[in-house]
Amino acid sequence: KFHVQNYSLNNLLNYVETDMIAVPEIQRPFVWKGRQVRDLIDSLYNGYPVGYLITWTKPNIRTRNGQVSSGQQLLIDGQQRITALMAAIMGREIITKQYQEKHIKIAFNPLAKNDEEKFAVQTPAHVKSSNWIPDISIIMKNDFDPFSFIPEYCQKNPEVSAQQLSPNIQKLLDIKNIQVGIIQLSNELEIEEVTEIFIRINSKGTTLNQADFAMSKISSEDKYNGAVIRNAIDYFCHAFEDNYFHKKITERDTNFANSDYSKYTRWVSEKKGDHIYTPGYSDILRVAFMSEFNKAKISDLVSLLSGRDFEKRIYLEEVAEDSFHSLEDGLHRTMNEHSYKNFELALQSAGFVNQKLTNSQMTLNFSYALYLLLKNNHSLNNMSITRGIQKWYVLTTLTSRYIGSPESAMNRDLRLIQERGFESFFKEVESAELSDTFWEIGLVQNLETNSSNSPYFNVYKAAMIRSNSQGFLTKGITTKNLLDIIGDIHHIFPKNYLQKNGFNNRNDYNQIANYTFLDRETNIKIGNKSPRDYIGTVVGQIYSNNPVIGDITNEMDLNKNLEQNSIPFDLGSMDETNYKVFLEKRRKLMAMKIKNYYYSL
Repeated sequence: KFHVQNYSLNNLLNYVETDMIAVPEIQRPFVWKGRQVRDLIDSLYNGYPVGYLITWTKPNIRTRNGQVSSGQQLLIDGQQRITALMAAIMGREIITKQYQEKHIKIAFNPLAKNDEEKFAVQTPAHVKSSNWIPDISIIMKNDFDPFSFIPEYCQKNPEVSAQQLSPNIQKLLDIKNIQVGIIQLSNELEIEEVTEIFIRINSKGTTLNQADFAMSKISSEDKYNGAVIRNAIDYFCHAFEDNYFHKKITERDTNFANSDYSKYTRWVSEKKGDHIYTPGYSDILRVAFMSEFNKAKISDLVSLLSGRDFEKRIYLEEVAEDSFHSLEDGLHRTMNEHSYKNFELALQSAGFVNQKLTNSQMTLNFSYALYLLLKNNHSLNNMSITRGIQKWYVLTTLTSRYIGSPESAMNRDLRLIQERGFESFFKEVESAELSDTFWEIGLVQNLETNSSNSPYFNVYKAAMIRSNSQGFLTKGITTKNLLDIIGDIHHIFPKNYLQKNGFNNRNDYNQIANYTFLDRETNIKIGNKSPRDYIGTVVGQIYSNNPVIGDITNEMDLNKNLEQNSIPFDLGSMDETNYKVFLEKRRKLMAMKIKNYYYSL
């Protein structure tokens, strides 16, 4: 599966320089701190091991003329160390997390005592000091002349002799001759196994997954525009976090600025308001892959980009080329402003007005991929597509369809949609998943939770927003207003009231069936009263026409308000002895509201 080979550090860096060893993300943000770069150089200077690098020779590709081309070696572990060495020894710039170019210069004190540092991250003090060599990359250059450098150093430091200095300068130069071990994975390994190795060996640092390996694979393929594709995905996602990102990145990266992808970071940076769907690079990659290839397993994407022909079980150059072109087509559709905004608009009009109301990124990913598939199919009109996406998103959220083993579930759904058509497939799923038993028992049981961010409660909130329901005991403030601006979630049976009456477990008093939406002033007026007491006050307002709690002074308005908020009409007769009965009743009413909402889409 692998063999080990040693290279001198100098040869290794030259191989990286000439792309014999591909470091796919050499231009990605560098996550090491300067101190870590310093420690690496210090370890090399003292002859300490710095760990193996791991490369993978890409599969042998059959070209159109039948010849076999052996791929370059792809670095799959050692990215940070290689970048650190190129920065410190070769003087290369690194890219910060803010996508700014920066030098990390390592200073060297050749005559440091045992308790003094020999290496340090350069500061102005090192530049001014005559003892410190402020940048070791100067010494590491191929044209470095020790015979002129050493006398100059001694002239600045009269107490130092050439005999004292020379051995330490030579020891620093000898770093380039240190042997570094490389574990070379066999090109006979299956892509899935290489991906698993990549994930495992990197698990001690930042958590990585198959999408990370796919991004590395993309970045390494220069002849298929890989670096630009990789940057386009990364930059597009970064633009969601920084409104000024487009301007900054196009000034720094002219290749990207001149590419067709630049327009996508522009519209994201210029978009006003909050995003409902904020994708990361793995999300964009997954959506583009699903919508273009009708597959969901990212390991399959890596195989296709490597040229694998699944039927012939060989690697072909034309498969790799076609796969890169198809991926680009999928990315252009995924990042398209019109498509993205229409997808968000479909969710907004279904009541999911902000990102807090969405739970599963995988569910969003599949829904967006499905939107792109249906839009590209041309068999449905825009209204039908919007309704289909809304219902599918709610259905899959309520049934947690993409929570466990999401890739397998999405892969199966894509295949069946392709075979049967979306409308036919959707009816089958709806009939099987959303039976009367689900609405009357399953969903009611799922609502028995104290998590205010549960997917079932978020769908309930969306139902309240879409139906334009009013806040509890108010006429002029909608649930959307309360969630967006001035309101909060409060208890129907006040928390302190329940605690005083023996309900001290938060799993009891914080049940979502005990939550409602009302403005703070009304909540303060309710205080710690039982429902029987404060609803009694509201009923009294109907006869006195003098609002004390909320602003309802009409019996019809009160009944309508209770119905909109899924609250039993007999709440006004309830105290702590009826709390458990109240929860059961309200969960059923909430489930019924969600059901009515779903079928209204």
